Amino acid sequence: MVGKLLRLFLHCSFYLFIDRPSRGNALSLDFFTEFPTALSLDQNLEAGVIILSGVVNHFCTGIDLQLLNSISQETRASNTGHTGEKLRRVIKFLQRATTAIEECRKPVIAVVDGACLGGGVDIITACDVRYSMENAFFSVKEVDLAITADLGSLQRLPGIVGFGNSMELALTARRFSGFGTGHEGFKHQGSIGERGCGNC
Repeated sequence: MVGKLLRLFLHCSFYLFIDRPSRGNALSLDFFTEFPTALSLDQNLEAGVIILSGVVNHFCTGIDLQLLNSISQETRASNTGHTGEKLRRVIKFLQRATTAIEECRKPVIAVVDGACLGGGVDIITACDVRYSMENAFFSVKEVDLAITADLGSLQRLPGIVGFGNSMELALTARRFSGFGTGHEGFKHQGSIGERGCGNC
């Protein structure tokens, strides 16, 4: 285990698990620090594919609210310009995690079980392929917190579900399953049954 990431190598597949079940696999500062480094395994000639999932019941319930609170407190300054610049630097740091997925030279497959909210959607939209279990549900949740989905969802979703659908999802934070909701482009090849990945 590396911090909040669990690694497993099996038959040319490298498995990365978001491992923070007590917090619904919410993304901590450790995740944003370690994840880009974990994806540098694309230099490993034995790894043919990277499979990303969450442990226990959920893929990811988004950015940990404690992290958001600490970011808010740490970026405050007496000057509005300084506050904005501090916040911009923090956001660029957080964006490195999702950008690392796009820059990875190996295919990255997301396997979603349970909740995939906010930052979880940012992560899976950067993946090359997305599979979901039958109990998976998604939400671009940031609007409920009066913040912007600025880790990549707004840029990547239109290419997956279309511009109109992505706008509706981002502005309503509506929960959807990806099945029969007009968002079929959100997942590839149908669902994975309750028994797991099968022939992934």
